[in-house]
Amino acid sequence: MFAIVRTGGKQYRVAAGDKIVVEKIDGEAGASVTLGDVLLAGEGSELRSVEGFTVAAEIIAQAKADKVIVFKKRRRHNYRRKNGHRQQHTILKIVSVGGQTAAGHDAPAAQA
Repeated sequence: MFAIVRTGGKQYRVAAGDKIVVEKIDGEAGASVTLGDVLLAGEGSELRSVEGFTVAAEIIAQAKADKVIVFKKRRRHNYRRKNGHRQQHTILKIVSVGGQTAAGHDAPAAQA
């Protein structure tokens, strides 16, 4: 089973057991998060209704992307500015998609 989720203004195709890098989400490593903005879900070529559909994920790490150098210059005006930027991101491991879990994981509802 797969799902298309939207987080941080971007869309990701996920399945149980996948690891994805998304824009920063608050939380510590090891915490669980729920991605509720599911746009599409299905299995193979068969699509399902996304009404009440959620994707459960676990935060693996909070990290920073590679440095991007921003260099501005105006010719013949002695104007040069150099800045660097490192975007913060979160690495997620998808635990379950709509209740179906990855191999080796128990569903959160099944632990009760």
